[in-house]
Amino acid sequence: MEKFLQYDKLSYFYQTKESEIHALNDVNFFVEQKSFASIVGPSGCGKTTMLSLTAGLLEPSSGEIKLGGKKIEKNDSRIGYMFQRDHLFEWRTIWQNIILGLEIQKKHKDAKALALAEELLKKYELYGFKNKKPRQLSGGMRQRVALIRTLVLNPSLLLLDEPFSALDFQTRLNVCDDVYQIIKSEEKTALLVTHDISEALSMSDKIVILSSRPATVKKELEISFEGTTPLKKREDKNFGKYFEMIWRNLS
Repeated sequence: MEKFLQYDKLSYFYQTKESEIHALNDVNFFVEQKSFASIVGPSGCGKTTMLSLTAGLLEPSSGEIKLGGKKIEKNDSRIGYMFQRDHLFEWRTIWQNIILGLEIQKKHKDAKALALAEELLKKYELYGFKNKKPRQLSGGMRQRVALIRTLVLNPSLLLLDEPFSALDFQTRLNVCDDVYQIIKSEEKTALLVTHDISEALSMSDKIVILSSRPATVKKELEISFEGTTPLKKREDKNFGKYFEMIWRNLS
């Protein structure tokens, strides 16, 4: 198995006014290329800290994270990040939001990048909305726009920090399907952080369960269902068994 994203003896400490906090301790696991992995764990265990370290927004206290065999650097351009909210700018059109990252990277005149942006809008049924404002779109459509904005930068790895938490339950189920199928269709490697066990199970090939702080890897689960979409996977006869196993390891 190819260790595309690899965590090797990763530890992280940070200072508060009162004391030093040991957030992560000797975290070791890997994610295969083009697979979808999720991190779950008790509240406050350091899941979002893991994503910040993976994105190069924080420096490990010790150990390292490698992507494609190369150490992750500060603000690594190989990595795309989807946040809890879509962070679309209401005064910009959908097209202007999509190419925002290209503007920041001074690539907004790159014909190949612009062609990819148009292709993705057409492929995922948003081209007709390119001149609309975000407020004119549904929550699910906004999340698709946010994902396309990230994909236009052609990252090797997508990090998802509870990207569906602001949506109502029914919309959330549908958007999970949309986002999952886009990521799989574009053959991206993805790492999701979520507190929702069912969400992690329905989207993942692998689930990493972290312990309480200082977090270490308590268990890794390889997930296999007959269904091909998150909604279909929730109907699998083994879904409940996996759920119970993860729940027991979180307590």
